[in-house]
Amino acid sequence: MSSIFWLGRRAVIGMSPRSQTALNIRATGECVINLPSADLVDAVDRLALTTGRNPVSERKASVGYRYEPDKFGVAGLTPVPSDLVHPFRVAECAVNLEARLVVDHRSDADADSMRPMELEIVRTHVHPRIRSDEGMQRVDPDAWRPLIMSFQHFYGVGERLHPSRLATIGEEWYR
Repeated sequence: MSSIFWLGRRAVIGMSPRSQTALNIRATGECVINLPSADLVDAVDRLALTTGRNPVSERKASVGYRYEPDKFGVAGLTPVPSDLVHPFRVAECAVNLEARLVVDHRSDADADSMRPMELEIVRTHVHPRIRSDEGMQRVDPDAWRPLIMSFQHFYGVGERLHPSRLATIGEEWYR
């Protein structure tokens, strides 16, 4: 996945249309987006240069990719059944988003280009340790440090600069 952004209860992910992940989403219409904390950087990095596709394409093999049928095992992470979709969630991730494919913006004209896939979030799991005291509908930004990749480097979130007045608006208003 090259990128992800949010539009309310929709997630738009950038995927190579030939990636195994894109093929799996297209075949099942489902996925789970597991959002790791910065403390899981080593586990996430162990998944780099692995693919669930066998055989590995010559293109990927040329830069060091290898076939790995057990990504949970390689990363040292624990699979947990999802509630509404078939793919497993990652127990160690404080946020898991169960999703269904809504639109695949795939084009056969350029099979090598990244293409957006639009997903509807159908269930959100947030670990109690990162929930805000203000209510179950909010994440405490001081309790969770999401892992972020920026230009192929991992980052965590720094200290809060200033609260936003938008945080005073109740979650219900956005629905």
